[in-house]
Amino acid sequence: MGSREVFALRDVTAGIPDGAFAFIVGPSGSGKSSLMYLIGALDELSDGDIVVDGLSLKSLTPRSRDDYRRNTLGFIFQSFNLLSNLTALENVLVPFLPTGVSAALRSRAKELLASVGLEDRMEHRPLELSGGEQQRVAIARALLKEPKLILADEPTGELDSTTGAGVIECLRGLNRDHGATVVIVTHDRSYIEPDDLVLELSDGRLVTDQVAKA
Repeated sequence: MGSREVFALRDVTAGIPDGAFAFIVGPSGSGKSSLMYLIGALDELSDGDIVVDGLSLKSLTPRSRDDYRRNTLGFIFQSFNLLSNLTALENVLVPFLPTGVSAALRSRAKELLASVGLEDRMEHRPLELSGGEQQRVAIARALLKEPKLILADEPTGELDSTTGAGVIECLRGLNRDHGATVVIVTHDRSYIEPDDLVLELSDGRLVTDQVAKA
């Protein structure tokens, strides 16, 4: 930042097991989103390494970083990132539009929208959907490629408490039924349940790394 050097993260060492349901928590400016973006290869490491399913992120080339994001990850952002001129179904299919959408892929997209309760809203555009419905479209989009790892950055931040709880439950269902590893950045600890993994950050450092207890 100008002449001032800012360390977003310092000496963070942690492990997230395959199939875990994990939360990254901490106050604003603690490094939560920075850690998420590094795991997602949206930002580059200045030191250290992150290993996902045996793959060293530090060793990736620009092209292999794209492949990692496309083939391994599902991203869910607080701002939804939906295209306003497309329907819910078309937004789910967006990552595959450049290479063509098969009938099987379109059918799978419809199944995913139905699984998150949007079977009657597939032809609606984002402005015709509530915040919770838009977030569920984003979840279906992330799941269409059947990712091993789902990264959700403040997925309930724009939602009321009831809708937010529904989104978290939807993610729990994906973790439970599909075996995906889910990592959620949040400032709201009320969503944490026993046996969830919790990584707490403060000033860029890892404060705690433990399984939540009842």
